[in-house]
Amino acid sequence: MLYCARSLHRIFLMAPKPKPHRLHPVAGTALQSSAKRVRTMSTESSFKDAFGKYAEYLNDLNDKRERVVKASRDVTMNSKKVIFQVHRISKYNKEEVLEKAEKDLAAVTDQYMSRLVKELQGTDFWKLRRAYSPGVQEYVEAATFCKFCQTGTLLNLDEINASLLPLSDPSLEPLQLKILDYLLGLADLTGELMRLAIGRISDGEPEFAERICKFVREIYRELSLIVPHMDDSSDMKTKMDTMLQSMLKIENACFSVHVRGSEYMPLLGSSEPSSFLLGVSDIEL
Repeated sequence: MLYCARSLHRIFLMAPKPKPHRLHPVAGTALQSSAKRVRTMSTESSFKDAFGKYAEYLNDLNDKRERVVKASRDVTMNSKKVIFQVHRISKYNKEEVLEKAEKDLAAVTDQYMSRLVKELQGTDFWKLRRAYSPGVQEYVEAATFCKFCQTGTLLNLDEINASLLPLSDPSLEPLQLKILDYLLGLADLTGELMRLAIGRISDGEPEFAERICKFVREIYRELSLIVPHMDDSSDMKTKMDTMLQSMLKIENACFSVHVRGSEYMPLLGSSEPSSFLLGVSDIEL
């Protein structure tokens, strides 16, 4: 009997062991795969939502850019009309012309700059600067041109921004012009002042031309100190060259008046527009 029991025990130990039951692991793997699939679908849905929102944002931004470009173009066109109005000035109609120019400038502010402000207030308007900068520069040029002809002084950036504040919604961040756009508009102003100075000399007002010459010199001197230290100064450097040419033309005209003006003193006030510039060959009108 003992021998038989030992034989059975040996056979039991040598017998193959049953394989473990695999129902639970298979079920666990299926659950993990299902959870992974759900997470993947959720991630794909999140990406689609994110890209959808970003596409909507870009479409809105492009639409806004188109509206801003249109508003800027209107500001440019009507600001030029103000500048043309100021150029009608003479020693006989100064008050009348400047009063009309001031009203035209106020209309540009209320009708066209207000549209630009409403589009850009409360947004990251620096993203659209290239779209509205040309109109702003022309507006600065017109506003500073009027101010100089009225008072002989410069309209500064703070004064311009203060005039735009009433156009904004108090609950939103207001559009404020940047220093670069102001300086670019100021550089263009010197070209208009050059034309005005030549016209005043031709009309027998050399004193007015001399005041313009001093004013342009001051602007050029101050900008010469600022521009080299500006980060984004490529446009300004180009306009500084043009400004220098305008200043030299005014100086040449005023110099010619002092040197040769006595030869034409009897012609002061003559109806001939070029009578005061006879013999001056180096001035470009």
